[in-house]
Amino acid sequence: MLFGEGRQPKGIFVLCDGRAKLSICAENGKRLMLRVAGPGEVLGLSSTLSGKPYEITAEALDAAQVVFVKRKDLLKFLRDHSQACMQVVHLLSGDLHSAYERVRSIGLSRTRRARTPRARA
Repeated sequence: MLFGEGRQPKGIFVLCDGRAKLSICAENGKRLMLRVAGPGEVLGLSSTLSGKPYEITAEALDAAQVVFVKRKDLLKFLRDHSQACMQVVHLLSGDLHSAYERVRSIGLSRTRRARTPRARA
């Protein structure tokens, strides 16, 4: 496990090689897999920057290779390098838009199912 939902962030994880399963705990206590992250992805960024607990759980699959960057080192780096800071803004913005798209697709699929007439026996 790279990090667990609800735990205080200690830093970010950069997935260099391999994959990581990203999941969240559903209301019924079961784990709900959100997606599988691949090489080049930065995990735990939002929580690490905000200082709020991780919102998801990230578990390495296969023989993943990750680099860990401590929160304090990340914050110092971003203060010293404005271009990198802007890249982080773009990453977070992309994450937000992806989440909007997932919610939209879930909502639309439920709407379609509700409108589809059921076959009568």
